[in-house]
Amino acid sequence: MAYSEAIAKRIRKALGHILKIEEKKMFGNLAFLVNGKICLTAGPQRMMCRINPNLHDQEIHRKGCSTVIMKGREYKGYIHIKEENLTDETDFQHWVDLALEFNNQLTKK
Repeated sequence: MAYSEAIAKRIRKALGHILKIEEKKMFGNLAFLVNGKICLTAGPQRMMCRINPNLHDQEIHRKGCSTVIMKGREYKGYIHIKEENLTDETDFQHWVDLALEFNNQLTKK
């Protein structure tokens, strides 16, 4: 299934102020790399957000969220959010802010 164009458009707009962004198709999703690191992805009816793993347990309990699982392995710090739970701009921006905050920590190392 193809990624959500609506989510991709919202992510592009939210990241529009950042200079070092690359879009890359990966695993059927459209990944948004900031400073060379995966930050957010638009997937089929969901967005993936890469956050600080230390925040994972508190954020995963939000409505419509699930831990990313690939090949049977859970990835702490990677959270899927259902598109239906991103309709409120405040909720959407919450995830973008968490992803950018963690990306900033990664790229300062």
